[in-house]
Amino acid sequence: MRIAMWSGPRNLSTAMMYSFAARGDCAVVDEPFYAAYLRLTGLNHPMRDDILASQSQDPEEVVKALLGPVPADKPHFYQKHMTQHMIPGIPRDWMAHVANVFLIRHPARVIASFGAKYDNPTLEDIGFTQQTELYDYVLGLGHHPVVIDSADIRRDPEGMLTKLCAAIGLDFIPSMLNWPRGGHPDDGVWASHWYGAVHASTGFAPAEGDLPELEGKAAELLEQALPHYERLAALKL
Repeated sequence: MRIAMWSGPRNLSTAMMYSFAARGDCAVVDEPFYAAYLRLTGLNHPMRDDILASQSQDPEEVVKALLGPVPADKPHFYQKHMTQHMIPGIPRDWMAHVANVFLIRHPARVIASFGAKYDNPTLEDIGFTQQTELYDYVLGLGHHPVVIDSADIRRDPEGMLTKLCAAIGLDFIPSMLNWPRGGHPDDGVWASHWYGAVHASTGFAPAEGDLPELEGKAAELLEQALPHYERLAALKL
């Protein structure tokens, strides 16, 4: 099975990749379109040159790898994808050949977390519009994508991962609840900038507290993103 997990940034996505890697039967890949996205957009992200050198910048080559032999001859292939990477020039037809899951998080939390690492984020940077667009694309393929909320996973990791596995046709394995401290060999080269908290973890963090209060441009960004989150939240497991 090939599992494409779609989220924006700062959304439990790395912890979920570690969780599936901890099963033992899943190969994983970390944001395989990142270099292609940076080449096509020209954006000056942190560690841009390192990212461009670390991955194929050709999206067609990336697709071949996503649909080709599964690394390490594992039976399953978990693919961590960022919705904002799926810009014009990045193929989408390959999504017909994977199980698509949409991982959502309240935009107030995403904006507060992402803004601490990236100056003046825009709606395009945080992936909410692209997430609903990709959800509709998968529906148009005749598929029934799964939606899961990171807050629900943090409140009840075992229960929600059991539901997720059942929804995509896998058995839940208890080893999904824990992973080794210090990161994973398949982390992207950008891990040193973004993954500090999850590298210090050995399992899912506990439930979060109240939503952060945003002001100014951040509050305006929340107003734009919230309808996209709410639409998919109504469809979640």
